[in-house]
Amino acid sequence: MDLQKQTLQERAGAPVAELRASDADRDRIADILREALAEGRLTADEHAERVEGVLGAKTVGELEVFIRDLPAAHARPAAPPYTPVPPRPEPGALPAEADANVVAVFSSAVRRGRWRAGRRLHAYSVFGSVEIDLSEAIFEYQQVYIKAISVFGDIQIRVPENVSLRGTGGGVLGNFEADTLDSVDPDAPVVYIDGWAVLGNVEARPKRGKLIEDILERVHDKVDRKLRKHLDR
Repeated sequence: MDLQKQTLQERAGAPVAELRASDADRDRIADILREALAEGRLTADEHAERVEGVLGAKTVGELEVFIRDLPAAHARPAAPPYTPVPPRPEPGALPAEADANVVAVFSSAVRRGRWRAGRRLHAYSVFGSVEIDLSEAIFEYQQVYIKAISVFGDIQIRVPENVSLRGTGGGVLGNFEADTLDSVDPDAPVVYIDGWAVLGNVEARPKRGKLIEDILERVHDKVDRKLRKHLDR
């Protein structure tokens, strides 16, 4: 048994509260505390004290102490088990043409709310800002690809917590950041971000507290309709 497999098995067998906390775990708790401050659930002093504690926490259990009296702590599901990294789409699996383009040149462009994500989306920001919020979007396909190019601009991408998120890109005197997110369900939609930031910023991460409960049903219903149509021929 190699070291990586052994580590994963040890994590799977250990109680969640005893697992060593990662930077992503600390960021998740810090996001909840930030929202609690904005909602007036915490005072500025309480927020500062808890954030300091989060930075020094060593285990997942220690982190949970700082949010156990907040609603978000009870609304979130338990930490998911390890799931394999979703494979990237094969060449030709996704259309070359974008279903939609979101462009901001010396301006801003926003795509949010209840909208159809499609299979491929291109986002370009040149001295502007682009916001793509998938937290309430309708997922008709399991794989969604987003190409993001920022030149002296800013591109912000948000996804619901119950999808998988992968990002590949880089920056030239800029910042490209895509949080890795694994859904508990291997059949959940996967959002892939490819991009570059040239003296700009591209950022993709889950939107805390946003869960789309019907996305898997939509994907499965679409597959079922195609299968029935094929069998009726």
